[in-house]
Amino acid sequence: MDERIKNLKLVSLIGLFANIFLLIIKLVVGITARSQAMIADSLNSAADIFASCMAFIGAKISSKPNDEDHPHGHGKAEYVFTQLISVSMIAAAVLMINKSFESIMNQNKLDFSIFLIIVCVITIFTKLLLYLFTRRRNKKYNSLLIQASMEDHRNDMIVTLGTLLGIGASYLGFYYVDGIVGILISIWIAYTGFSLFKSSYQVLMDTNIDNEKQKEIINSVLKYEDILHVDSLFSKPIGDKHIIILKVSMDGNLTVNKSHDIAGKIKDDLKKQYTYISDVIVHVNPH
Repeated sequence: MDERIKNLKLVSLIGLFANIFLLIIKLVVGITARSQAMIADSLNSAADIFASCMAFIGAKISSKPNDEDHPHGHGKAEYVFTQLISVSMIAAAVLMINKSFESIMNQNKLDFSIFLIIVCVITIFTKLLLYLFTRRRNKKYNSLLIQASMEDHRNDMIVTLGTLLGIGASYLGFYYVDGIVGILISIWIAYTGFSLFKSSYQVLMDTNIDNEKQKEIINSVLKYEDILHVDSLFSKPIGDKHIIILKVSMDGNLTVNKSHDIAGKIKDDLKKQYTYISDVIVHVNPH
């Protein structure tokens, strides 16, 4: 777990410094050239900076051990901070959509500069390196926050390609394309924000694990000959893991010690077999 948290912090810090650099060059060139697409892209970098900070703080808090007030740890801190990130992204997207519409209505024209192209190329190359780095870390540590960073870097490459399209179209005289691309980028940012909000909301509202995982766990439990039936299965998410709450039926003539030993064996085996299970609570019903 320590190694996983260290890598999560490393991914966050590298993303933070890279996005600060990209924000500065995008904003300076975007304002100078009056490119709404580039300014929207810079706003995306600003949101990425905030996201990296929140991911770092979330990782730091979620790594704290169990205590009296938090018997199951602090894993949900990751999702609390994810919601802060998502709300800020949506707010920024709404603001930029308004500015892009104004740009189209007022027929604002950008001042073409070779630096617009250079910034786009630098951004795409930087994001490609970050994507490959985070993908490698995600394969090794299987972290939801690292995965979110990986997908964000991939999305940023697509967004910047759209910015490049808007710049090229404006240079050819289609001034309105720059504003349209700014709107499309803002919609993409808003969509990403809503997706993050939905994912974190499901965890914070204790959404049960999916049906496929439920079937896998039930089939594993039914392999024990003393288990006559799995009466119910619920889960409680804690960060990127789950507490499984099982109700099973056993022969009512079994001793308390015997049924307790079977329940303990089920708990230990499920925790070893499924990495997403943090703890298992087994309630035995007499059949």
